Amino acid sequence: MRKIILLAAFAGAVALAGCNDQKTAEAPPPPVELTAAAIGHYCGMNVLEHTGPKGQIILASRKEPVWFSSARDAISFTMLPEEPKDISAIYVSDMAKAPNWDEPGTSNWVDARKAFFVIGSRMKGGMGADEAVPFSDKNAAETFATENGGRVMAFADVPKDYVLGATAETTSSVEDGHGGHAAPAAPKDAHAH
Repeated sequence: MRKIILLAAFAGAVALAGCNDQKTAEAPPPPVELTAAAIGHYCGMNVLEHTGPKGQIILASRKEPVWFSSARDAISFTMLPEEPKDISAIYVSDMAKAPNWDEPGTSNWVDARKAFFVIGSRMKGGMGADEAVPFSDKNAAETFATENGGRVMAFADVPKDYVLGATAETTSSVEDGHGGHAAPAAPKDAHAH
């Protein structure tokens, strides 16, 4: 009888440990502070040399984060079929806490999946391309959109065509109200950064 009680206690402890491990596994790894060692995944340049919001993606299969010279590039990484899919966390610069556009900060990160993005604003990203400007605070995003143009949306709602680029035909057919969608053009901006 004593063996049964000990085995039951051991099984209970293992089950509890498994639950604790599962909760730990669900918590995303924290963001990494941006330093001069960060090199952009698509541009091969120092990320700090670019203006506007940045991005970092933490992969389960890699020790160091994948760095991006723009938030839009970080989003494109998640959409491109050839990129790794073992994403543990996606962080983008929180422009609500950024000192300014030219120096968006090195430690003010927000989980991209919880951020509010302004797309279509007059502000351009790190390499002069359209940007998806991230904010942790919806009011800050709306204020930015009022001052700089654009519209506010969640991560999941950022259009693939906006991130990866659209052909002139796709853009004109949507603007004309035909709603036709051609396949997105090759990610001209995503790999150019």
